[in-house]
Amino acid sequence: MKAEVFGVSRLRIGVDGEGVTTLVAFKYCPLKCEYCLNPGALLKDNQCRVHTPETLYSELRKDELYFLATGGGVTFGGGEPLLWSGFIREFRKVCGPDWKINLETSLNVPSAAVQELIPVADCWIIDIKDMDPGIYFRYTGKDNGKVLDNLRLLAGEGLAGRCVVRIPSIQGYNTPADVLRSEAVVRELGFEKIDKFKYDIDYAKRKRNL
Repeated sequence: MKAEVFGVSRLRIGVDGEGVTTLVAFKYCPLKCEYCLNPGALLKDNQCRVHTPETLYSELRKDELYFLATGGGVTFGGGEPLLWSGFIREFRKVCGPDWKINLETSLNVPSAAVQELIPVADCWIIDIKDMDPGIYFRYTGKDNGKVLDNLRLLAGEGLAGRCVVRIPSIQGYNTPADVLRSEAVVRELGFEKIDKFKYDIDYAKRKRNL
C-alpha cells in the first residue's frame, strides 16, 4: 500500500494535537476552497514522495523520543487524509499504540472512511467551514451533507470528546452571526471542543502565489 505525501513538518507544538507532533500532508482533496491553505495538495505534479506505511514510519522514527516524552505523535492532514484511510490504518499497525494519531479533516468523505479510522485515531480535528449549506457550497464548491452525516456518526460512537471542531470566520463568506449559528448546530450534536478563529485570507493568498 502506498500514499502520496507532499509535505512533512516536524516538531510542531500546540497547533495540531497534544504534545510535539509531526504533520504529514497527503495529496488530494475533495474540496476546492477559495482560499486553500495547502494548494500543493491539489496540483497534479511530481512534487511529492510516495511512501509505504513502513517507509513513512522509518522517516518519522527520528521524532519518537519527542512523541513519547510529550504525549505527541503524528498528525495526518493534507489535502484530505481520510482519502487515505487504508494507509493510515496500516500505519497504525506499523507504529504501534504509543504514538498518538491525529486527523485534520473536512469530514467531506464517505462514512466508510470514517468508520475505518474510528479504532485508529486519538483525535479528530475537524474543519467544518460553515454549517450553512449555501455558505459551504459557495466557499468549497461542494455540498456539506457528508460532513453533517459524519459528525452524527462520530457523536453516535461516543467520540465527540475526542474531536476539536474548527469554525473559521472567512471574510466575504460568513459573518460572526453565521459562526455562532454553526457553533449552535455543532454543540447540539454533542461537540464541546470548539475552535473559533478568523481565517487569515492574506496568508492563504501568499501561500497560493508561492
